[in-house]
Amino acid sequence: MLTEQNKVIVLQFYKAFDDRKMEQALELLAPNFVAHLAGMPEPLDGEGFKQFGMSFYLAFSEGQHIFDEVVVAGDRVVTCGTFTATHLGEFQGLPPTGKRIKLSIMHIDRVEDGKIIEHWGQGDALGLMQQIGIVFLPGLKLLPHILRGVASKLFKKSTVEY
Repeated sequence: MLTEQNKVIVLQFYKAFDDRKMEQALELLAPNFVAHLAGMPEPLDGEGFKQFGMSFYLAFSEGQHIFDEVVVAGDRVVTCGTFTATHLGEFQGLPPTGKRIKLSIMHIDRVEDGKIIEHWGQGDALGLMQQIGIVFLPGLKLLPHILRGVASKLFKKSTVEY
């Protein structure tokens, strides 16, 4: 029964975030909450997580978590799926692009006494950067031309050095 309650709490958290009810979402976090996010050098406390969440919340509107898999194991709830949204606000210095994004995500949330006390989050950061135009990855048709150019530059450098 407790595992089902943990699942409900975690899903309520993501639904509140998607419904743009941040206060309701934050009420589901324990006072001593800790978040471990991929790419962050150190864990975030509740306030740091709130600031990170708000920056994402303000940059990406119409957000929706779609979970393909929800696994409950004791006090942990694992959610895997996608997050979709529209980039309508500034994000890490990048002005809004109006582009629709879709990210693969995976979270593990640990629940204690009816509150989320710990969070591990993994999202497709490279995919996000590509979708909003920060990172350019060449397509297959362009790749041979890029490799030829790099090889040509390397060959010219090696012949000049001798």
